[in-house]
Amino acid sequence: MDFKVFDLGLIDFATGWQFQKDIVAQVRNNRIADALIICRHYPVITLGRLAGLDNILISRPELNERKISVYEIERGGDVTYHGPGQITVYPIFDLNYLVKDIRFFLRQLEAVAIDLLTDFGISGIRYPGSTGVWVEKNKIASIGIAIKSWITYHGLSINIKNEDLANFGLIKPCGMNIKMTSLESVLGRHIEIEDLKASVICKFRERFNSQTLIDT
Repeated sequence: MDFKVFDLGLIDFATGWQFQKDIVAQVRNNRIADALIICRHYPVITLGRLAGLDNILISRPELNERKISVYEIERGGDVTYHGPGQITVYPIFDLNYLVKDIRFFLRQLEAVAIDLLTDFGISGIRYPGSTGVWVEKNKIASIGIAIKSWITYHGLSINIKNEDLANFGLIKPCGMNIKMTSLESVLGRHIEIEDLKASVICKFRERFNSQTLIDT
């Protein structure tokens, strides 16, 4: 498959959320085939359909003081955090023309993150029953999607920089008592996010080409 890439840079979550909805409408109306939105967000906590408010560990006034927004959204899963130290990717894919299997799609998103980590000599792993990717016992990539008429939105975030990790302590990520990590933490060196974007896009193209979908 091929898809149009939209690199939105560093944006607030609400802007990216609305942009996703606009692209979903374009895909549904056959104005474009598929799309991949890649961006970074200003600090934000999002609550998926299964989220409990008690998984945010500080008050709204405290979050306001820290300039961290909160949104209740339509993706699956519980609570997560997004910040400028992550690469966040929203695949707007029409599964009617791929594989109409939500679990399969989630495994492919995990595979994208695992493939990226492999380039750095890092073994990314899955844990049965828990969507996402870990390095040993620490989570490095989070996934939460929504699907409308078999068109996907929301998606995958990969922790790259160290700067955002402390904010995960303000929540119970995915409603669990887990520790988050980042690519910089694992490697022990500086990583430039802009240098990774082309690789992430390439991993999506590799994972979602027709031969991979048949063989995986």
